[in-house]
Amino acid sequence: MPTALTEKGYRFFFYSNENEEPIHVHVEKAGAEGKVWLEPDIKIAYMNRFTTKEVRQIMQIISAKIVILKQKWNEHFA
Repeated sequence: MPTALTEKGYRFFFYSNENEEPIHVHVEKAGAEGKVWLEPDIKIAYMNRFTTKEVRQIMQIISAKIVILKQKWNEHFA
């Protein structure tokens, strides 16, 4: 589970066996977890135990760091 980004206490990461799926990132913090598709559009797959405020913050981070997250995905799965 390589970590792609850590910001504001959130850990954004990939599972190494998921390269058959479209580009996405998992996120965790304090027992909460989620998955967000990065292509073709940024879209929540699921969010478990995050507050609405945390989900907004996660989506803002992903939107701001989308290039880095996609680059990390491509580096990992190349």
